[in-house]
Amino acid sequence: MLSALYSLLEIVIVLLPILLSVAFMTIIERKVLASMQRRVGPNTEGYLGVLQPIADALKLVVKETVVAQHATRSLFFLAPVISLVFSLLGWAVIPFGTGLAQSDFSLGILYSLAISSIRLYGVLFAGSSANSKYAFLGSLRSTAQKISYELILSSAVLAVILLTGTFHYTTIIETQQSVWFLIPLFPLFIIFFISVLAETNPTPFDLPEAESELVAAFFTEHSGMIFLFFFLAEYCSIVLMSAFTAILFMGGYIMPEIIPNDTFINVQSVVLALKTCIFCFIFLWFRATLPRLRYDQLMQACWTGILPVVIALIILVPSLLVAFDIAPY
Repeated sequence: MLSALYSLLEIVIVLLPILLSVAFMTIIERKVLASMQRRVGPNTEGYLGVLQPIADALKLVVKETVVAQHATRSLFFLAPVISLVFSLLGWAVIPFGTGLAQSDFSLGILYSLAISSIRLYGVLFAGSSANSKYAFLGSLRSTAQKISYELILSSAVLAVILLTGTFHYTTIIETQQSVWFLIPLFPLFIIFFISVLAETNPTPFDLPEAESELVAAFFTEHSGMIFLFFFLAEYCSIVLMSAFTAILFMGGYIMPEIIPNDTFINVQSVVLALKTCIFCFIFLWFRATLPRLRYDQLMQACWTGILPVVIALIILVPSLLVAFDIAPY
């Protein structure tokens, strides 16, 4: 009984800051977009609008949940739950410091890729159960985009696995003690970050959520609390993918030659949080400045542009390891 309570307390300690960061990610996004577009952002709820996420959450909680008459109710309510739950489950293997992970899983990379794939079922269920052509078309677009670019994302991760010889997050982080993989694998980092953008649907990859033609894409018919679940899942995915990128290419909680290895563990968590914030800001910068791409441009860029390049780089990385006799296996 005590061990179960201790495990539950650990989960709460991890999830509470994550949910708070996701909530305040919304106000940060609106502030950044307003600043970049030279307009006034939210500024009435609390000091400088810092309580706006709480006001948004209360508004969605008290709103009525409307379900279309011919919708499949079971899948209609299950879809947002799947999206949010599997977005949060992705944090189970993320190390916040030395020994600070919910599960120090030796196959952590495979776990994260699997969780990312399962989250796609929430999109499919939402589009197919709502009995709406807008939701259905949005789910088809989003599914095609995510499946296409997930192949590129997995291929870029494979290069990091070949470089380190492990699926273990902590080992991958410790391997970057001397140099971040961002430097030797910079072309792969660019490709990986493009695929992460496609996975999380910000501009220029937000065609599945094209408001001008599909209203709100796969969650057009969702409202109230179940819409809030989709909303939280989207921003949780952005923060999670930012942490994932920081771990794979910027050393996670390690700062080479700046912060010694014997520093306090809480400093390591702050380092990972700062790196995650950098990539979150890049997400927001892209969303504020880049134009939306057409669907044919998205698919053409994936299959005829980026995929051949990433395959060539995957072949090149182990060849260079063998040539310079630095292979880890």
